[in-house]
Amino acid sequence: MNPEGAPRRRVLRTVGLIAVAAVLGLVGGTAVGYRVQADRDPTPLPALNQVGLAYPAEPLPKGEEPEPLSAKEDLQSKAQGDLRKLLVPRPAGAKTRGEDGWVPLSVYASDYLRPEAAMGFQLRQGIRRIASRSWRSGEDRQVTVNLLQYRPGPQIGALEFVEDQLSYAREDSGNPGEELKGSGNGRYFVYEVRREAGFLDVYEARAFAQRGDIAIEIFMFDTRKIAEKDIRSLAERQLERL
Repeated sequence: MNPEGAPRRRVLRTVGLIAVAAVLGLVGGTAVGYRVQADRDPTPLPALNQVGLAYPAEPLPKGEEPEPLSAKEDLQSKAQGDLRKLLVPRPAGAKTRGEDGWVPLSVYASDYLRPEAAMGFQLRQGIRRIASRSWRSGEDRQVTVNLLQYRPGPQIGALEFVEDQLSYAREDSGNPGEELKGSGNGRYFVYEVRREAGFLDVYEARAFAQRGDIAIEIFMFDTRKIAEKDIRSLAERQLERL
């Protein structure tokens, strides 16, 4: 089997069940909370401990204002620019394959077994934009790096997405993965070879991490064994660029 025929990513897990559970939990929690409060005497609130805001009473005189953060110091300014520039560059000699640049959500979701459910999940998480880079190197190695950026909201979309993908990766690989140092919650996985009579062996590795409002996902396929350092170093380089 050629890596081109590698299994498509499965739809995000239990999206419907999670949504139903959230609604039931909200309704049930509200009813119980109301009953408990109705049976209690009023409880006075504790005194506020805040003595005052840390802002100056008046604006600073002209010329004494603090200097704005430089682009190097203001990490958020990177993420608000051209997301495509934060993608790790292709290795020397690698050939472009598939997407390279902005990817519409509909195109991204089409890689799932249930594109409609995948698109709905991303919209609920507040997806803002997706940048992707794919290449082919060596004889059969194929790599895809995606950066998914989310809007501010009641939940951290990038974190929700990465946690969901990590859960599936653990299930698919049968192991907890290896910690991606410096990421906080990132992990990488090297899968057991998949063999089928009459087809080439398929090796796979994946990595997922979250940095602020950006989620990173990396997929690597080959017909030869993938070394752990290959997926780890690629993921680390991508993290450094964020």
